[in-house]
Amino acid sequence: MNSLVDVMGPLHLVDHGGDGPPMLLIHGLGGSVENWLRVASLLARDHHVYAVDLPGFGRSPPAGRAPTLEGYVELIAALLRQHIREPAVLVGNSMGGLLSLLTASQHPELVRGAVLVNPALPRYGSAPVDRVVGTVFALYAIPGVGELYFRKVARRASTEAAIRYFFDLCGLDAKTLPAEVIDAHRAVHRYRRDLPWTDATFLGAARSLLKMVLRPSRFEEHLRRVRAPTLLMHGTRDRLVSVHNARAVAKRREDFSFAELPTQGHTPMLEEPGEFVERVLAWTAALPAPARPAASA
Repeated sequence: MNSLVDVMGPLHLVDHGGDGPPMLLIHGLGGSVENWLRVASLLARDHHVYAVDLPGFGRSPPAGRAPTLEGYVELIAALLRQHIREPAVLVGNSMGGLLSLLTASQHPELVRGAVLVNPALPRYGSAPVDRVVGTVFALYAIPGVGELYFRKVARRASTEAAIRYFFDLCGLDAKTLPAEVIDAHRAVHRYRRDLPWTDATFLGAARSLLKMVLRPSRFEEHLRRVRAPTLLMHGTRDRLVSVHNARAVAKRREDFSFAELPTQGHTPMLEEPGEFVERVLAWTAALPAPARPAASA
């Protein structure tokens, strides 16, 4: 069920149903609830599953909410308190994985467990950086240049070209995706392309993300503070976030469960949904019961 709920303003929330403990799916930079279409109903076998469009992404308007990691963490916390109303398992991909970790760090009473799926991470040591990815994010980071890039390049791309670019960057072969998944991504792109906030939201979130991952000491502080059980999953073919960075995090937090996915890229939930669901549900089945309900606002 799709609905607009009030969390510091209108927020697009999808309730996929299920009778088990709550699970909240959080997309990455430029993503939306459509990124979870191949797995949400399967995860609902053991959980009451929700998926959210962060403000300014998907079908959630920004409504004055700043596109920053700090703002998104507070919004996720408010959503958990006001609408989910008990500690949840957070499942986040890319930026959503980082947001799940930050929420667990700052609001431990709201997080029963965290599943970090190819999360955005700092670069550790000599971890490789994809040349195309590095160039594009350098453009995003520079005020004025990022805006020019969107006006002159990104906005001129057709829906088909934009979707193909997204899939290629994530390591997805569109031929392997069900037609309904591709159609859903087309529909949200067409809906968003002429909205006045689309570019500004993306660039604001990208710049906030870069500030975090380019300051490892700040990230490490949050990493040390996480007390919720955590599963770190990472596709070894990821172009956007090198698996070397995930290995470094796993060494720093040996209490985290860590799974490398040797055939997958940046979005395992779209690439190998069966394996993704099997791993996640096997891990959540072993979680302790929540200690107490989250307080409502």
